[in-house]
Amino acid sequence: MHVTELSIDNARLLIPRTFADDRGYFKETYRASRYAEVGITETFVQDNVSLSKRMTLRGLHADPRMAKLVQVLRGAAYDVLVDLRPESPTFRRWHAVTLRADEHTQLYIPAGCLHGFLALEDETVLSYKQSAEYDPATEFGVAWNDPDLAIEWPLGDATPRLSPKDAANPTLRDLGRL
Repeated sequence: MHVTELSIDNARLLIPRTFADDRGYFKETYRASRYAEVGITETFVQDNVSLSKRMTLRGLHADPRMAKLVQVLRGAAYDVLVDLRPESPTFRRWHAVTLRADEHTQLYIPAGCLHGFLALEDETVLSYKQSAEYDPATEFGVAWNDPDLAIEWPLGDATPRLSPKDAANPTLRDLGRL
């Protein structure tokens, strides 16, 4: 597995080995011992899959208890994480990567970070593992366009498709996290 450290403390981009031939390909998407060798030691307890139309923006969401391992199974997504861990040397910084199904990339998001993504193609399928079960009492959201974060989403002149919940997310300043 190829591992790249990102600009957010403890975040990583991973590319598992893929075995391809004229029939297609095979890849192992997760094995606890292999991921532990690169410092990812959480026990993942919930798997999720989302299907998104092009220009759907999901996020930004966080749960302080939860790390995630994210990958795109079909299509492509501009994936963003924001470090909200006050003790982290990269506190309040964001990092973005484009995840493409045909590149087999995965993104490890440490607990305490916001996460969101923009679907770059129709029928984008994103899969992610979580180290804690979803709990609406501990999850919170932050506005995707928070001016203090100044995330550079590749929207061009487009307006993203948002859920009503994500459209109502407050800024970090409104949450008292600045």
